Amino acid sequence: MIAQTIQLALAPVFVLVAISNILNLLSTRLSRVVDRSRALQGRNAETEGADHDMVVREIRMIDRRINLIGRSMRSLVVGSLAIGLTVALLFLEELAGVDLQRVAAGTFMASIGLLMWALVLFLRETQTASAALRIPAEYLEHERPL
Repeated sequence: MIAQTIQLALAPVFVLVAISNILNLLSTRLSRVVDRSRALQGRNAETEGADHDMVVREIRMIDRRINLIGRSMRSLVVGSLAIGLTVALLFLEELAGVDLQRVAAGTFMASIGLLMWALVLFLRETQTASAALRIPAEYLEHERPL
């Protein structure tokens, strides 16, 4: 019976591996955004006029990205804890002989829900980052043939 429980616990563990990979990706993105934020904060006091406005706009965008990444990471960590609880419940059920199938299913569904929410937040962060990378039309000079 314990061998079956181990087999049953493999699916949640695979989800945990996927979550850890996403967390790694998000922490890398957060690191790069924080570095950019520090550079912009240094330029904030040195700029005036239109340049200053551009720096402030980018700082605001970076603040939004940091917020989205942080919320996504929190969702993934809580989802990981729910995965751990699911695995623990599966073994507790086997060892104690108590019916915990519904509770384990609930914690697993909660973790998948949290993973999905984290991916939605990640999508929003990437969209925000893409919007920040758009080149202003005046720099493209579409009216000028090349």
